[in-house]
Amino acid sequence: MNDLNAQLLTAHEEEDSNALITLYSLAAAQASDIDTACFYLTHAYIFALELGDSRAGNLRAQLVSHGRETPA
Repeated sequence: MNDLNAQLLTAHEEEDSNALITLYSLAAAQASDIDTACFYLTHAYIFALELGDSRAGNLRAQLVSHGRETPA
């Protein structure tokens, strides 16, 4: 996870929203508990919304499935 944290910091410094979506999604998949996973998913989702990225729908669906977002 340390390497992933370093990559996240770099992506933030470079304002690389595409990389941030990917990296936060990866961090969510590697999280050891649902609260941490949803924290990362929320960040990925926000960056996807800001970018108009097609991954936003899937990220939202994951948040809905964990009760962190309301269904449409």
